[in-house]
Formats: sequence, structure tokens, C-alpha cells
Amino acid sequence: MSLRRVPAVLVVALLIASCTTQQPQPAPTASPMSTASPTPDPKALEKFGTQKLAWGACASFKDKAFDCAKLIVPLDYLKPDGETISIGVLRHKTKNTGRRIGSLVLNPGGPGGSGVSAAARIAMSRPAAALAERFDIVGFDPRGVGTSEPKLVCLTDAERDADRAEDSESDSTPAGIAKQLTDAKAYAAKCAERTKHGTELLANIGTRDVVRDLDVLRSALGDEKLTYLGFSYGTQIGTAYAEAYPDKVRALLLDGAVDPELDTAESLVTQMAGFQNTFAEFGKWCVARPDCALGRDAGAVTKAFQDLVQPLIADPVPAGNRELSFEDAITGTSAALYSQDAWKFLNDGFAELKRGSGKTLVALADNYYGREPDGRYTGILDVYFAVRCVDSARIADRRVIDDAHQRMLQGAPFLTGGTPDMSELDICSVWPVPATSEVHKPDVDGLPRPLIISTTDDPATPYASGVNLARDLKGALLTFEGAQHTVFLDGNECVDGAGLAYLIDGGLPAPDTRCS
Repeated sequence: MSLRRVPAVLVVALLIASCTTQQPQPAPTASPMSTASPTPDPKALEKFGTQKLAWGACASFKDKAFDCAKLIVPLDYLKPDGETISIGVLRHKTKNTGRRIGSLVLNPGGPGGSGVSAAARIAMSRPAAALAERFDIVGFDPRGVGTSEPKLVCLTDAERDADRAEDSESDSTPAGIAKQLTDAKAYAAKCAERTKHGTELLANIGTRDVVRDLDVLRSALGDEKLTYLGFSYGTQIGTAYAEAYPDKVRALLLDGAVDPELDTAESLVTQMAGFQNTFAEFGKWCVARPDCALGRDAGAVTKAFQDLVQPLIADPVPAGNRELSFEDAITGTSAALYSQDAWKFLNDGFAELKRGSGKTLVALADNYYGREPDGRYTGILDVYFAVRCVDSARIADRRVIDDAHQRMLQGAPFLTGGTPDMSELDICSVWPVPATSEVHKPDVDGLPRPLIISTTDDPATPYASGVNLARDLKGALLTFEGAQHTVFLDGNECVDGAGLAYLIDGGLPAPDTRCS
């Protein structure tokens, strides 16, 4: 999954308290896809777009600056008179009604990230003050997520804890690979059995249907055209919306873009190389410090890291009242690479591991998996797999899967022995419903020029992905020189100034603009 990265203040709180925040750390994303087929009947759907949202107090946010509502949408857009589901929506209404432009709808990424939580956080942030004066800032929880109903359910909290502790993905023997496939089948079956509407929801949970929900939301909000802000996987939603409804777009700002033409296997291979690149940047930063837990040789940090974590395969170490497994060490490390703000704490975690404790690395892994301090999981990983498995064509050839796994590890040697996304291809190969979209090159006419922001050393969505998306959508590219995942509204005056000018007035930065 790929989400807007956790702000520095939350990272600090996470590690000081050795617990998680509400916003999980990111991971790799899916590619944009076609939403052209099949096509619902517009007239039969008019009743959803004209619904009046019943705004009221938010259950999870007591601040009276927010109000919440439920958007009713068809479970299956080809059956508009059939079952319906609800989409959770949060709004921060602008007080400056005389200068109000409309609604700014946002998505933080995932798949599986909560737009409700993201909108509440962003609306109250200092960099977004100018947006809050001109827009109602709106976030929605996509199908199966957070406040939307029904919620996707695959594993219980205890089952997720047990799965993380098992380290099955580090076993590359034929027996180990066979067990991974068996586990993938069992996992997919649980998703269908434990979720209301079962396979029907799974068949209609992908980006194709999220985009349709987004257009219903636009209409219900009373906006003739959509102003949209998407981070990471949210750029996929924005791209698919632009393809489906180009004449209904006012402005489209996409930060941390995915490559629109890579299938699941190729996107994972590319992203793992991005993680290795950012790990190397972390290594350079680390060895310049006198307290670097991986030594003082930048060329040897991968080996030092492997020497430190490989013993966990056989011997997990204590982490409070839990244990740090090898897979959790890999996951926690990968999660911390999304933000330089977390690098100090990652180094502290490695030093802690040398002393025989895994508390900090477990906290980072918890953040990635959406595990809350009380042991409950948000379910973000389940939604991630469910969406990914219907957003591109299934890869069932074992040789292709094994080759992709091998190339992933060749491109990211620091992950040797396991990675948080190695199981994705296995799970999607046995998913109980077919794909509803396919990877392709976007072909959009009549779209106002979007703004694409891409970061040079982004671990999850490599810089070239933003370059490619800007080219395909005929948009403007803004380059940020740094090592992190997404940057808009993070306090960089150059990036924020350009983004605010675009969203408010439609002005685009000059060609080849770079911020650092």
C-alpha cells in the first residue's frame, strides 16, 4: 500500500510511545487502469448524484469544525436498483463563504487509506490554511475502508499478529513456497467468507468503482466540476477519474504518482529498486553520524543490515510483551524509509536491536500494518490486497511470479529473505473474483492540465513514474529534490506555493521547475 507519509510530529509520537498512529505508513501502489467497461446507465444513477447528504457530528472527530455524512452508492453500478452501500465522508467547511471556490476532495493513498482521517488532519494543518479559506476540504473513505460500510474483513486481529510472527515468506524452499500458496488461498477465502456481500463486494471494490463513487460524491456536494488532490495511490484514483470524466475536472493535483503502464509484477520490481535507492541514501546519512548502528562504511550498510536482521529468522527478540520477527524488522525498516524524519528513529531501532530489543522496529511495523495501541487492526492491508487483485490482470503463471520475486530481491538486496509485498502476486493469483480493470497508457482528451509532483528519491513511487504520468496526461511536472514519499503540504515553501497557486487560481509552474 502507498499512503501519504506520516508527518514528523506523528513519527516522533509513535516512537516515543512505542505505539502506532491512526495513519499507517505507505507501501507500493497499483497502476492506473481503464474504467471504460462495462458502462453503467447514467439515467438510472441520477438518484444517487442528486441525494442530499445529511451532515452531522463526526463519531471519531469531536472538533465542531468537522461534519460527517454517509454517501449512498450502488454495490454494483450495473445494478442501480439492487443492494446499496455507504461511503463515509468528512467535511471541513470554509468560513469564508464569500470567496468559496467549491469542494477540494482528497485521498491519501493505500489502497486502504482513510480519506476521512486525512482530510481532518490536512484541513487543520498550517500549510493548508490557504486552501481552507477557499474550499470545503472533503475526504472520503473508499469502499471497505474505515467509516464506509460494509467494512472489508479478512483476518482477525489475532490471526494478523500470528501471520506477522510466522516468517513464512523467508522460507524459499519448495515446501515453503507451497505453504505460501496454500496460505494465500486460505486468506482469499476468508476475505470472501467474512465480508458482508462476500464476493460481490470483492468484485466491486477496485479503483473502477471508487472512481464512480467519487463522481457521485462530486455531484452530491453540488460541485459542477471536481477539484481533486491525490497522494500516492490517490494519484491512481485521480488518473482513472480523469479518463472516465475529463469534462468534469476543474483541477487535478497528483503527488507521488504511479507509473500508468506497469502491471503488478513490473510495478513491484520497480518499487523495490526505489526502496533500495532510498536505503542507500539512508546509509549515506547514517554513516556520517558517530552513532550509526550499521557502521561507518556506506558501501557496507546492506551487509551490516542483513547481518543484524537475518538471525531473527531463527531467533526473534523481545519487543515489550511481544517479539520482533524477521519480517517485522524488514517491514519496519521499509516503513521508515518513507520519511527522513523517521531515519533517526530507525537508526535508534537498529542500535536497540543490537542490545537485544525490537520494540522500536515493531512499532514501525505496527504503523505500516495499521495496528493500533490496543491491538486492533484498521484493516488497511486487507483492502490493499483486495483492490490490487482486481486492478490489473491476474498473473497465474508460477514461472512469472517466481521470476518477479527474484528480480524484486535483485533490485533490493537489503530485503534479501523477505519483503512486505512478496505475497502479493501469490494472493492475487488465487483471488476469488476476476480483475475489473487493466493496465494501459492513459488516453484523455479535454482534460484541464493537471499538476504532477514527483520526488527524486521517492522509495515507493520512483521519480520516473511522475515524469511518465505528466507526459501521459499532458500535465505540468514539478520536481522535488529529496528522499521521501510525497511532499505537498509538508511545509516546503516552493512546492506548497506552486500547488496552492494551481488549486486556487489554476496557475501552473514554469516548465522544468525544481524545488529542494
